[in-house]
Amino acid sequence: MPDAISVTSLRKRYGGVEALKGIDLAIPSASFFGLLGPNGAGKSTLIHILTGLASPTSGSASVLGKDVVRDYRASRRLIGLAPQEFNFDRFFSLLEILVYQGGYFGLPRKEARARAEELLARFGLWDKRNEKTPRLSGGMKRRLLIAKAMVHDPPILILDEPTAGGDVELRRDLWAYWQEINARGKTILLTTHYLEEAEALCRTLAVIDLGTIITSGAKDKVVAEAGGDLANYFIKDRRAQLHTEPSAELREAKSEGL
Repeated sequence: MPDAISVTSLRKRYGGVEALKGIDLAIPSASFFGLLGPNGAGKSTLIHILTGLASPTSGSASVLGKDVVRDYRASRRLIGLAPQEFNFDRFFSLLEILVYQGGYFGLPRKEARARAEELLARFGLWDKRNEKTPRLSGGMKRRLLIAKAMVHDPPILILDEPTAGGDVELRRDLWAYWQEINARGKTILLTTHYLEEAEALCRTLAVIDLGTIITSGAKDKVVAEAGGDLANYFIKDRRAQLHTEPSAELREAKSEGL
């Protein structure tokens, strides 16, 4: 079986800014993979390319052997994306949002409705199924994002900072669900700024900054390289050891004497 996600010499340039600088990455099927890095590191750019929201400047990326540019329709069906921002139609009910999302991926309406009802029940949203999203709490919206990503039951789930701003109960519930579906063979790519989340969930990690993969491999290996603390990848001294330039955030902090 091919890797769930394969990236080779991938570059992306926006005008004079090179967001990805020829990265290589292989994410095996059924893995729980963490992609870590500060804001502006290139994580979202990579996700946008994998899901067809951006085109690479050069290099290649494939999803279960399907090229994300040449085989866009086929590759996109293989991915469920839970983005950072809420992206719901405020005029549709929760049930309608999920049913229409299923239709977008080709599910017959009856099948899409059954799947939507199953997910609403699983995420504790059944009583809200006829409500509109403006009436939901932030935690409920996070759960709905995951349900929307999962409605067509894709083999790969991409979670872009999925628990940002969530409370402990939400995070624990989602963690349990992700571990459950990963154990059944679902490939999960997670980006997060909660380092304890990455350590608790992921078996393999990669650290990206300034469009370059700093390190990648088994979690224990990456954590050991960081001296037992992943936070060391995000401080200036560690960047100096790795011979990498500090990020924009660190340069700004240094100029302010922090």
